[in-house]
Amino acid sequence: MNEEHIHKIRDVDPCPAGDSDCTNLAEVKRLQLEVKELAAAVRTDELTRLFNFRYFTQALSLEMERTRRSGQPTCLIILDLDHFKAINDVHGHEVGNKVLSHISDLIRKTIRRLDIPCRYGGEEFTIVLPDTTLVQGVRFANRLRLMIENSPIQVGDARLGIEASFGVAVYGRGDQVSEQEFVEKVDGFLYMAKQEGRNRVCHQPFEKDGKEKKKTSS
Repeated sequence: MNEEHIHKIRDVDPCPAGDSDCTNLAEVKRLQLEVKELAAAVRTDELTRLFNFRYFTQALSLEMERTRRSGQPTCLIILDLDHFKAINDVHGHEVGNKVLSHISDLIRKTIRRLDIPCRYGGEEFTIVLPDTTLVQGVRFANRLRLMIENSPIQVGDARLGIEASFGVAVYGRGDQVSEQEFVEKVDGFLYMAKQEGRNRVCHQPFEKDGKEKKKTSS
């Protein structure tokens, strides 16, 4: 955030109470709006308008801390677009950027207001789902996967199909992993989805009668 703007706000003299024509008041409001826009830019990915990697790390840490206090689970989804390099190579980076913007729009349409969608980097996205169980998170991931699969984009006279692979895991009270370890765990399930043929959701085992099943894909 630009400290010069903040200092400008502090240096502007306040207006007399009730003076609606005060020029200083207008200046303060203008500068406050600039600071707000700068703060939003710091945490937002320019292309997709989703949160960026920096904000993701902060948000995930806060939600995991909330889980430790409240016991309500935090679910994390990492998704990666399948064969995205081929899209860039064949159709060009302009079409690749169009695909990324399209996927971000689909994510926004699917999430709840409390969810935290981020562009993790390249063609990879993360979604932090507060107060969400593993079953709910896997259901959400499959719904988004199908939406992506059934929403091709128009490229000239042709329609370009898009697919994505997903990794899903949940952080619950009593879990002892760090933020980095949690991300690596989810990334491992994403890697599994890629290895098993792409365009699928792989996730940590569901628990049944206190026992863990084998790693699962759907």
